[in-house]
Amino acid sequence: MIGVYGGFVDKFPSGAWMNRSLTLRTGQCHVQRYMRPLLERIERGELNPTRIITHRLPLAETPQGYDMFKNKKDGCEKIVLTP
Repeated sequence: MIGVYGGFVDKFPSGAWMNRSLTLRTGQCHVQRYMRPLLERIERGELNPTRIITHRLPLAETPQGYDMFKNKKDGCEKIVLTP
């Protein structure tokens, strides 16, 4: 799992992967290391991140956006906030 540490994980099927003798590895995403090269590739047109954007909201609706993302309402995966 790559991402941001979320503390306790609720309803994670640990018994299912434990019974199958699976190995779970985790780690923080190295945002500072990869942010600049990724943004440069986006600017050059080598990467198109729009396929992961499911919602666009004005900055004033940030609290509603966080709630939508946290609770996965309306199929929310990634929100872009605009001024």
